[in-house]
Amino acid sequence: MSKYQKLKEEVFEANLELVKRKLVIYTWGNVSVIDRENNVVIIKPRGIEYHDLVADDMSVVDFDGNMVEGKLLPSVDLDIHLALYKQFPEIKAIAHTHSTYATAFAQARKDIPCLGTTHADHFYGDIPCTRQLTPEEVSGNYELEIGNVIVQTFLDRNINPMQMFGVNVAGHGPFTWGASAALAVENSVILEELSKMAVMTRQIDCNSPKLEDYALDKHFLRKHGANSYFYQSK
Repeated sequence: MSKYQKLKEEVFEANLELVKRKLVIYTWGNVSVIDRENNVVIIKPRGIEYHDLVADDMSVVDFDGNMVEGKLLPSVDLDIHLALYKQFPEIKAIAHTHSTYATAFAQARKDIPCLGTTHADHFYGDIPCTRQLTPEEVSGNYELEIGNVIVQTFLDRNINPMQMFGVNVAGHGPFTWGASAALAVENSVILEELSKMAVMTRQIDCNSPKLEDYALDKHFLRKHGANSYFYQSK
């Protein structure tokens, strides 16, 4: 049995959860996890429909993208995942979808605004959209440049990836992350729902205000802050 079997199972189940939650169709999307102890990333293979996958199909690669274990080529988005793992060591797993409402914001090149406390419970402010890639970036190492523009967005805007668990790539779609593959997918589910709420809210009133900063602080920090109290005490 593979030394990475448990992580392969985790990644496999998380990818299937994307299908179950109707965030992907056909071969769209992918999930990965990082094993920093062994310096490998486990990710869904490219171009394989979900119903044809088994756990052993998950690709294991090193931090340079070289195959360590597996017979199938890793997702074409691998370099995006690697760029995020290398820049932000707190990230343990990443999910990518083309979910409808979130992708609509990506195509509009707009941040997903924080309009209410449901959003504030999970993301600390507007969910950012990156700038559009340049022609040179698209014609070069495309996937790596997507990863780079995500990193640039967070650094330029001074966003903490442990307070903002997702991003939209302009014209492309959302990436989310978390402490496990399951949590990365959970954040994809939540991001899509928040996107839907934002669209509906602005349809009701195109001038609806964003949530006040004091309410944002209260709702996010009561769940994620050092003095959080939302959950049962351990």
